[in-house]
Amino acid sequence: MAITINLNKAKELTKSRLRVERTPLLQKLDVDFQRALETGADTTAIVAKKQALRDITNLADQAQTLDELKALRAE
Repeated sequence: MAITINLNKAKELTKSRLRVERTPLLQKLDVDFQRALETGADTTAIVAKKQALRDITNLADQAQTLDELKALRAE
């Protein structure tokens, strides 16, 4: 009997994992953003990183293989 992988279910599980991984990263970036605002520093890089973390679940939707899903990390 062969084992069959449900790619759609794997995508949903991967998105859940990524959301858990990215939560503390987004919290840190929120603090960094606030500090940058208070000092008048450029926030462009912080905003881009936050957006990349938000968009990572879209990459899970686009994955075609289990290996692609495994490679996704919120960093």
